[in-house]
Amino acid sequence: MTRLAVLAWFVFLLAAPVGAANVETLTAYLRATTSASARFTQVVFDRSGRKLQETSGSMQFARPGRIRWTYEKPYEQLIVGDGSKLWVYDKDLNQVTVRSIAQGIGGSPAALLAGSNDIEKDFRLSATGTQDGLDWLEAAPRGTESTFQKVRMGFGKSGLEAMELADGFGQITIVRFTAIERNPKLAAALFQFTPPQGVDIISD
Repeated sequence: MTRLAVLAWFVFLLAAPVGAANVETLTAYLRATTSASARFTQVVFDRSGRKLQETSGSMQFARPGRIRWTYEKPYEQLIVGDGSKLWVYDKDLNQVTVRSIAQGIGGSPAALLAGSNDIEKDFRLSATGTQDGLDWLEAAPRGTESTFQKVRMGFGKSGLEAMELADGFGQITIVRFTAIERNPKLAAALFQFTPPQGVDIISD
C-alpha cells in the first residue's frame, strides 16, 4: 500500500456527534462541515494481523479539494491539495509527485468531505450498529477503480474516534484522531505548495 493511497482514505469525517452513525445524519453533517483539523496515528496490519507500519502526524482540510496531510514520524512526507492539484513531497526521496485533485482523491473517502455533497453517487452507505462502545457507519465505493473495499467509521463521545480500512490485499489500516476541530478558520497558505529547489518533480 502506498503512502498516497493511505492518505486518500483518511481525509475524512471528523468530530461528528455521538449517535451520528446513520446515513441521514451523515449527509446532513457533511453539508455542514466545511473544514477540519486533527492529529492522527495510523497503523497498518497484514491479513494475518501482523503490524506492518505505524505513523503519526497532523491533517487539515477545507472544502472543496483543499487538503494538507503531514506525516511526521517515523518519516517525513507532506501532501497538499490546493483545489486543483495534489502535491506529494517525499523529503527522503527528494521527490515531488503532482497530479490533478480528481486523480488524487477521485472516488476515495477523501471525496466525502473534500468533494461534492452528492456522496451517495459514489458510495454505498450503511449503519452497522454499535460495537465496543462506538456507533459504526460503513462506506463502500460504487466504482471498481478504488484502491479500497470498504471503510468502517466508529463514533464516540468526541466524534470520529476510529476508522478501519480494508484493501484488496487483505490489509487493514486503523486510524485514530485526536485534538479534532470542526470548521476552524484555516489559513489559505496551508493549502499552497511550492516545490523546494532541486527536487525531482514527477507529473502523472
